[in-house]
Amino acid sequence: MNGAVSISVREVCKSFRRFPALHGVSLEFEAGRMHGIIGPEGSGKTTLLRIMLGLLVPAQGRVEYFEDGRPADFEALRPSLAYMPQTQSLYPDLSIDEHLEFFRDLYSLPREIYARKREELLGVTRLAGFVDRPAGQLSGGMYKKLGLMCALLRSPRVMVLDEPTTGVDPISRRELWDLLYRLLDENVLILVTTAYLDEAERCSKVHLVELGRVVAAGEPRRLLEVEGARSFDELFMRRAAASAP
Repeated sequence: MNGAVSISVREVCKSFRRFPALHGVSLEFEAGRMHGIIGPEGSGKTTLLRIMLGLLVPAQGRVEYFEDGRPADFEALRPSLAYMPQTQSLYPDLSIDEHLEFFRDLYSLPREIYARKREELLGVTRLAGFVDRPAGQLSGGMYKKLGLMCALLRSPRVMVLDEPTTGVDPISRRELWDLLYRLLDENVLILVTTAYLDEAERCSKVHLVELGRVVAAGEPRRLLEVEGARSFDELFMRRAAASAP
């Protein structure tokens, strides 16, 4: 049985052509929790995720991985990580069923395991009636659900989603969050970035980032109490006003 995975980010810095993207970012991500990385566009959210996934190398600092509390090698854990990028790279001419078959081959899933996962995922996403529809003809919400299904086929222990609800209608947004909550019962570590401040309260723990820095972190309601704010919109507006010239 694979153990629970947690991740520590320690004093990570990154710049692009002298443009600073991250300034000494330190964060802790525990297994079995929904971590929201909340911030406006350009705050460094995607850069942070790509560094954590080994897609970018930090200029300074490091990312450490743990399995059941013990240090773990990233390469050994890589197959247990699933990444859903902000811009999906699905094939518009392939149907939902063809995508699932493609990823079954990619992950080398045994037929019996694939059959069970396919039925389960099609049920919870409510896409069973659309398996023959090409990805290019799906609505925004259905397209995101297909990307999530492809990522979940191999039962990851870490799920990383970069703004999964951007451009999605309200009903599909709610359904996507419901899908993520199901993963918490399996002790999966979930990292979600979003610019929608109302989604912060859906997370177990939030990490507010702005201009490449962590400005606050904690359990959503407790954090609002400490900051004396009624909502995360108010909190960010207050910080923006305080930093204005």
